[in-house]
Amino acid sequence: MTQIRLTLLLVLSCTFSFAQAQQTEVPRTEYGHPDFQGTYTFRTITPLQRPPELADKATLSREEAEEWATYENNRQNRDLIIDSVGGAGYPPGVISYNEFWYERGTDTVGDYRTSLIYDPPNGRLPPLSEIGRERAAYTQQIRRESAGPEARTLNDRCIINNRSGPPMVSGSYNNNMQLVQNEHYVMIMTEMVHHARIIPFANTHEKAYPQWTGHSIARWEGDTLIISTQDFYPDYGWRNTSPQMKIEERINWIDENTLNYEFTVDDRNTWEVPWSARVPMRRMDDRIFEFACHEGNHGLAGILAGWRRWEKEGKNEGHIPSVDD
Repeated sequence: MTQIRLTLLLVLSCTFSFAQAQQTEVPRTEYGHPDFQGTYTFRTITPLQRPPELADKATLSREEAEEWATYENNRQNRDLIIDSVGGAGYPPGVISYNEFWYERGTDTVGDYRTSLIYDPPNGRLPPLSEIGRERAAYTQQIRRESAGPEARTLNDRCIINNRSGPPMVSGSYNNNMQLVQNEHYVMIMTEMVHHARIIPFANTHEKAYPQWTGHSIARWEGDTLIISTQDFYPDYGWRNTSPQMKIEERINWIDENTLNYEFTVDDRNTWEVPWSARVPMRRMDDRIFEFACHEGNHGLAGILAGWRRWEKEGKNEGHIPSVDD
C-alpha cells in the first residue's frame, strides 16, 4: 500500500509539473519569436526614485507596502487636496483635474521595491554631470521666463511625455500601451500623447536625422526583446536630456498576464553614470483611445500670453507671478 501511494504521488507530482510548465511556456508567433502582443498598463504608485526617508531600504515587507500604499493613495487623492496649500506641484498632476481623471494605480510593484530605479543601488537618479548642471540651469531660467514655445517643456507642448517613451515611466494617468509585432517590425503605442513608435528589427542604426523620441531599432536575444534608441532631438528633451542620450529597453515574458520591462539610460551629458529601472507591464482588456493633446493648443497660448502681459505691465522683473499677484 505504501508503494502504491508513493507511485501515485510521483505521478501526480509529474502531472502537476508538466501542467505548470505548460502554463509558463512562452507563447510564440508564426515566426518563432515570443508573442508579446496585447494591451498593457504600467501604472503603479511605486515612485521612479526611492523616497529620501527610506534611504537604503530597497524593499518593504508586505505589511509595510500595504501601509505605505494606504498613506500614498490618501496623500495623492486630488479630491482631498486644498489647492491653496498644495498647488499643482503637490502631488504632481493637473490641478484642475479631480480624482476621477487619475489612474496612477493603487498598489506598489509586486516585489515591494521602494523605487523603480534599481541601479544605482540607492534607487536614486545619479548626480548631474557638469554639462548637465549647466544645461539644467539654462533651461530652468528660460522656462521661468516663458521665453517662447521652445522654452516650455515637451510635456507642455504636447509633443512627448514621460509615458510616451522611450523609456516608459509610470505617472499620474495614461499609463497604458499597446504592443504589436510581426517578422520585421514591433510597434509600441502609448496612450499618453497618443504616440506610436514603429521600430524595425535591425543590427545597426542607419544614419538618421534626430527625432523627438530618437531613432530605435530592435533585436532578439533569446526570448528577450531589446530596443536600442539614439539620435534624439532637441538639446533639452526628455527629463532635460541631451541629443547624445542612448536608451536600451528590454522586454521579456513573465506569465500570460505580465511582461517585465527594464531600461537603461546612458547620457553622460546629463548624468555622471548610466541608470536603470524596472516596471511590470500588466495585460488589460481595455482599449486605448486617442489622447487629444496637440502642440500649440490654447493652454500653451495662454501661458505665453499671460507672461507677455506681465512683461508689458513691468510686473515680472526678478520674480515669477504667484497666486497672490
